[in-house]
Amino acid sequence: MSIYNFCAGPAMLPAEVMAKAEAEFRNYQQLGVSVMELSHRCPEFMAVAEEAEQNLRDLMAIPDNYAVLFMHGGARGQFSAIPMNLLGQGKALYLLNGQWSDSAAKEAERYGQVETFDLRQGKGCFSLDGLGDTSDYRYVHYCPNETVDGVALYDIPEVDAPLVADLSSCILGRELDVSRFGLLYAGAQKNVGPAGLALVIVRRDLLDQARPETPSILNYQVAQKSDSMYNTPPTFAWYLSGEVFKWIKEQGGVAVMAERNRRKAQTLYDFIDASPFYQNNVAAAFRSEMNVTFQLVDEGLNQRFLKEAEAAGLRALEGHRIVGGMRASIYNAMPQQGVDALVAFMTRFAEAHQ
Repeated sequence: MSIYNFCAGPAMLPAEVMAKAEAEFRNYQQLGVSVMELSHRCPEFMAVAEEAEQNLRDLMAIPDNYAVLFMHGGARGQFSAIPMNLLGQGKALYLLNGQWSDSAAKEAERYGQVETFDLRQGKGCFSLDGLGDTSDYRYVHYCPNETVDGVALYDIPEVDAPLVADLSSCILGRELDVSRFGLLYAGAQKNVGPAGLALVIVRRDLLDQARPETPSILNYQVAQKSDSMYNTPPTFAWYLSGEVFKWIKEQGGVAVMAERNRRKAQTLYDFIDASPFYQNNVAAAFRSEMNVTFQLVDEGLNQRFLKEAEAAGLRALEGHRIVGGMRASIYNAMPQQGVDALVAFMTRFAEAHQ
């Protein structure tokens, strides 16, 4: 029986990447040691780091005037690092459309003046109407893909300040124009690699604005000058992320990933919309392609659904504890076969319990 892991994070990784990592785990490049036992400053690991950065630059067409940083602490670490590096004595604007943008704003308030603009219009709809002039802000922050409610903002906000985006759950899932942003960041554990690593793509003119009290481990300029090795980095996570970048290149790049993701999401949403047994409450224009949330019309069947899904090899379908229901996270590594297997199970379950 095939097992498909729909966990929102830590999420499944490509099978080919895991097989290669398994083969190299105890003997990397015939060195007799694991890659995570190598010194981060030895030539072999430096090559891993350099190749990972270059492949990410290639995949995202990152301009030369942007630094790429591999940092500790996941995306939550960046909730603090961003205001400490960019806010100064000014103010920042946080656009709110879900749990993670709310959390980022709340953390930033610890470091200075933060204003918020709620995009939620009810009934699964979102709008930037009324945003107004943003030129007085040091930066504007938003989260394009919110995993908890399964919502996405596909249009990039037009603002007059450096735009900061939390790409944790959608990086490399669609193509985007990096030059429209001041800073992009992502926790690795959804679409890139293991938990604990964070990717930061920051315009170089924003590197020297950190407050004096900013911890060195969170200081972007320190990270850039030390090639993301101010202290020992999470080497295995870095290596495995680099292997994912190679895998995406081998598949044909981000454009191929985007088409696959659209197809997978459409398969699942079309089934839900056509079924009287399941429902999704997000307006079609704002439905996430990465995290498909749905509810059983009869919520009394939730636990039975989850138990039978697990027995069928469909793991981690329970919705976030805040909202309940179900959630299928179908990041780049999830094959179409996994979505097809989920739809087949949902069909059988509905027929058995209607």
